[in-house]
Amino acid sequence: MHTSALVLFSGGQDSTTCLAHALSKYDRVETLAFDYGQRHKVELEARLNVLAAMQARFPTWAPKMGDDHLLDAGILGQISETSLTRDTAIAMESSGLPNTFVPGRNLLFLTLAAALAYRRGLQVIVTGVCETDFSGYPDCRDDTMKAMQVALSLGMDRKLLIETPLMWIDKVQTWQLAHDLGQKVDASGGGQALVDLIVEHSHTCYLGDRTQRHDWGYGCGQCPACQLRVVGYRRFRR
Repeated sequence: MHTSALVLFSGGQDSTTCLAHALSKYDRVETLAFDYGQRHKVELEARLNVLAAMQARFPTWAPKMGDDHLLDAGILGQISETSLTRDTAIAMESSGLPNTFVPGRNLLFLTLAAALAYRRGLQVIVTGVCETDFSGYPDCRDDTMKAMQVALSLGMDRKLLIETPLMWIDKVQTWQLAHDLGQKVDASGGGQALVDLIVEHSHTCYLGDRTQRHDWGYGCGQCPACQLRVVGYRRFRR
């Protein structure tokens, strides 16, 4: 029986929902983020606000929240010519993928997460990758996650589970999942409280814009990440 998890936690909507999922399921949950030279580095600050807000608002979850880790993955920024690591306009490339795709990012993240989980004695790695609302990133696919789970378990000589609670749901369902998880832990308004927490404290915008506040949260409102969040939130509120 699995009792502990490591959540890949960027501080965005998806990873905050994944954190809530892990806290509702496991007794001990640690979090991990990466500094890889991303333009939206503000997410590294936002994530700390999310953690503090979740501990304050959900006392049932607070004792389960273990150490938070931040690893330097700057090598990705050195080798990636993408709009997430360079001051470049977001556009489609000849490969058919948007230039927001950082090659190898999730593969490296999962490898480092597995090494940390091994050292910390954590059994499950939780990540917010998704095949429903995504831009075709090959390292977000279910097949990739399954292959990584096998490779990392073999390489560490320890069975690791990679859990992807958002894999087959869209942004509307992700907002709903957050509401349901909050409601489950606190029937007296916890669902709305978790949704409000995500709106106010999480960060998803690729451009790192925290100057514009919308009903769905902070962001430029134009980049692909913002657009997914906007559409999902508006449909969720209907």
